[in-house]
Amino acid sequence: MRMWLVPAVLLLAASPALAQPQAAHPMSANPLLTTWTTPFAVPPFDQIRDEHFLPAIREGISRQRAEVEAIAASKAAPTFANTIAALDGTGETLSRVAGVFYNLNSANTNDSLQAIAKVVAPLEAELRDDILLDPRLFARVKSVWERRARLRLDPEQSRLLEETYKNFVRGGANLDAAGKARLRAINQRLSVLGVTFAENLLQQTNAYRLVLDEPEDLAGLPERVTTGAAEAARAAGLEGKWLFTLQAPSLWPFLQSADNRELRRQILAAYVSRADHGDEHDNKAVLAEIAQLRAERAGLLGYETHAAFVLEERMAKTPAAVYALLDQVWTPALAMAKKDAADYQATLAQSVSGAKLEPCDWRWCAEKVRKARYNLDEQALRPYFTLDRAREGAFYVANRLYGITFTERKDLPVYSPEVRAFEVKDADGSHLGVYYADYHPRPGKRGGAWSNEFRVQHYVHGEDVRPIVANVGNFSRPAGDQPALLSLEEVETLFHEFGHSLHALLSRIHYQSLAEVPRDFVELPSQIMENWATEPEVLKVYARHWRTGEAIPDSLVERIKQARKFDQGFATVEYVAASYLDMDWHTLPQPKAEDPAAFENASLTRIGLIPEIVVRYRSPYFAHIFSGGYSAGYYSYLWSEVLSLDAFQAFKEKGLFDPATARSFRTNILERGGTEDAMALWLRFRGRPPRVEPLLEKRGLN
Repeated sequence: MRMWLVPAVLLLAASPALAQPQAAHPMSANPLLTTWTTPFAVPPFDQIRDEHFLPAIREGISRQRAEVEAIAASKAAPTFANTIAALDGTGETLSRVAGVFYNLNSANTNDSLQAIAKVVAPLEAELRDDILLDPRLFARVKSVWERRARLRLDPEQSRLLEETYKNFVRGGANLDAAGKARLRAINQRLSVLGVTFAENLLQQTNAYRLVLDEPEDLAGLPERVTTGAAEAARAAGLEGKWLFTLQAPSLWPFLQSADNRELRRQILAAYVSRADHGDEHDNKAVLAEIAQLRAERAGLLGYETHAAFVLEERMAKTPAAVYALLDQVWTPALAMAKKDAADYQATLAQSVSGAKLEPCDWRWCAEKVRKARYNLDEQALRPYFTLDRAREGAFYVANRLYGITFTERKDLPVYSPEVRAFEVKDADGSHLGVYYADYHPRPGKRGGAWSNEFRVQHYVHGEDVRPIVANVGNFSRPAGDQPALLSLEEVETLFHEFGHSLHALLSRIHYQSLAEVPRDFVELPSQIMENWATEPEVLKVYARHWRTGEAIPDSLVERIKQARKFDQGFATVEYVAASYLDMDWHTLPQPKAEDPAAFENASLTRIGLIPEIVVRYRSPYFAHIFSGGYSAGYYSYLWSEVLSLDAFQAFKEKGLFDPATARSFRTNILERGGTEDAMALWLRFRGRPPRVEPLLEKRGLN
């Protein structure tokens, strides 16, 4: 019973005209509803048109309603098979269609898809409520739950029963009629607000352009960056100029290297004020209502706060545990950031007499200090990090650890000419899944990087249905005669998202409802992969100069190692500040309207965020928590980093590619999905509770 409800990757906009019901298409002619005869039954992207989605989603909803109704109306005594497993098996059509729709609406969107999403979100919210609030269904589920001790279920079946019962209770099954009616209204409204938030952010991000026509304004910028900006301007019809945007490959190199301080100030101001201009795309009222409704819903369901409701299903369990971790890291990180601020102030003063350090100066000064202190220039690293070789480096690590291989398949349909498709095979040659790589920014793609599944691994009628996954990013494009040359951060991001894909590709579960894992555990498989990216043994394999083919020099590898803790005060502070902000929004005990600007200022003032650093995500563009799946969960990256660094220590202790350790990580973590409690999986792999010391050591906070 996998229901796609405004997923974390959703990036939507809507046109009122387009949002009207579309003309019906014969179901037999709709490729989304036919049997896919493509290799591995991947989506036939070359046949799918925007107009196919809404009829197919409506049909998927209709089919799932019929499937669920048959279970609810059954006269047979409820059993695990005819109720719990049967519910898990509903919605195959909707899952298949929604898997394509939401992935494309994030990675290759347009006005039509965005408008469809505006229609679909409340339809799916209604479907979920109709299922979870059906008293007949809950009576059957509860009957099986109450007899669980006598049913002789295997561990995975027991987990499915437990999760199904909890989903109904947490979905409002025990509420009275008035409570159920109010819960439905809240869920409907939240589904629309999440779409609206993402819609506003997309518009604001794409609307900004910094166009330069004076060569002197490019001072300090590397040739690769200016060449890319010139090509972007040419593509936009601005021949002879240079175009910079708020997309990561354009924004961050500009802030890091541009000597023109006023231009740095201007582009950063545009970035941090997105969806905060008091116009039709302002998100403040939207997010305030989201927070208010979430708090009200938590109260309806018997929880003190939305965070308490969410965290009950996470490893952290309680808001107090999250705040405890944040506090443990915040104090030393803030002290380090303050020390760095003093150093950067001195650096700035050498160039601009009397200037006071501002957020627009931080990355520029940090790069100056990094070069002086470690003789490490990011631009000197990029020639060794071509995109294709970095991807092959990730493949190499997966092969060494798990024996799996990736073979490009040019016969598989793709949703954009830039996408590359690979078949993934296990060590014994058996098919594991399909992997799509989509790495460059374009107007129809939301910002950031992520891993998605067009299809999750599960069993249908005894057949192992293998997954179809995608890694999507916004990495640097080729410029001039150079291939796509990545920054070290982009390389680590590529490995990170690849780790998510490995988690999906290696899955060995039976029930699709158990594919999801706790938010503060899901980043473990991704974050642990980042460690291999910078191991000298691995760097020697993939980090080769794009012109000469020579491996990265030992001296440069050593400088990377020496600089690993550099500027970690900033990196930790901007992230943890956002985590505090998330928790503060979602520990509101009463449903009341908040002024977002005042609330945010109070939150950041309470923790003592210094003015030289801007929180990583201000509330109006904090998509992770207001239109994604990380509400009361942004801390998860830090929580999972504790797990990932401790887990990587196991490899360091036994050997970087130790077969026994890799086999244990695969069978106890990667293959298991949500079939057991996350801590139980961890303990089976590591043999003891996780320790925070490796994280503090890596970040230099101990």
